[in-house]
Amino acid sequence: MADVMKDRITDIGPPDYKQFLPPVCLDNYGKWLYHEIIEPGVLMHVAESGDELYSVRCGACRLVSVEWVRDMCDLADKYSEGHMRFTTRNNIEFLLTKKENIEPLKADLKKMNIPVGGTGAGVTNIVHTQGWAHCHTPATDASGPVKAVMDEMIEHFEGMDLPAQLRISLACCLNMCGAVHCSDISILGVHRKPPMIEESRISDVCEIPLAIAACPTAAIKPKKVGDKKSVEVKNSRCMFCGNCYTMCPAMPLADPEGDGIALWVGGKVSNRINPPEFSKLAVDFIENEPPRWGKTVDAIKKIVDAYAEGGMKYERVGDWIARIGWEKFFEKTGLSFTEHHIDDYRLAMTTWRTSTLFKWTSHIE
Repeated sequence: MADVMKDRITDIGPPDYKQFLPPVCLDNYGKWLYHEIIEPGVLMHVAESGDELYSVRCGACRLVSVEWVRDMCDLADKYSEGHMRFTTRNNIEFLLTKKENIEPLKADLKKMNIPVGGTGAGVTNIVHTQGWAHCHTPATDASGPVKAVMDEMIEHFEGMDLPAQLRISLACCLNMCGAVHCSDISILGVHRKPPMIEESRISDVCEIPLAIAACPTAAIKPKKVGDKKSVEVKNSRCMFCGNCYTMCPAMPLADPEGDGIALWVGGKVSNRINPPEFSKLAVDFIENEPPRWGKTVDAIKKIVDAYAEGGMKYERVGDWIARIGWEKFFEKTGLSFTEHHIDDYRLAMTTWRTSTLFKWTSHIE
């Protein structure tokens, strides 16, 4: 049976990734000895055979033009035998076998205003969702805040001057297709108002039972408006997730006053020093301020500056906070502590600080 399936041609499932690997990777597959960062944005990988592969990482946008991709392909043809890859954080890595090509490639990238970095103890590229450009339930934009934040963080992207790696992520609503719940700093779009009911068209464009069933907290129930079918929302139960709008376009959730940004800190997926951690609330709400999102950028800068000054070598943001305590975190960053920081979600009692007692005590640093 194995012989029969071996040469079968099918479009089911992904192609074998090995057919896209550079020859040096195929020749040394499973036989790499080590890698090291020789300068910000440039890694050297050494194999048992003595072969060396250099990866030059540069920052890129999540939404790019065809012309821009072609420019990157031209650079790959010129310097890395056509081999490059997109990383999960929207970077591009050029895979070079010739060390002498590194500096000319960096020079060409500089001419195109494309930064090189995102490695080691610095800020990595911000992974983010779709925002106002494409998503149907965003509470904030994605590309706009990311551009504004990275403009402020560019020195930490191009350098390695922080205590450890710092990952920033953005999800434009709490459904979090951006997976920000495990990031050092998480930018989360939040809705604060329940969906509006467009009574004049809801019975024409929506399946009422489907909209009711889509609510995870059973906040929606049927209602009659005259002789037409409609729904009503129990506001105290609404968690502002937008599931109802996904099923019913006559229940829009977007609101210029109710929508904004919350900042979360201290998450990671690494096992180093401490186990993986979820992010925890740092700033409960910042209104949307396009195009430059000044208050959001300022709050993030305060967190990064305090971490850069007080963090010990190899400490991630969450490790730093765990060492100094949350009281000191709010003191050093200048952020405000409010009642919204006290968690009362009963299913999180084993992992979150649920007590209403919040003591301001001194900590030894």
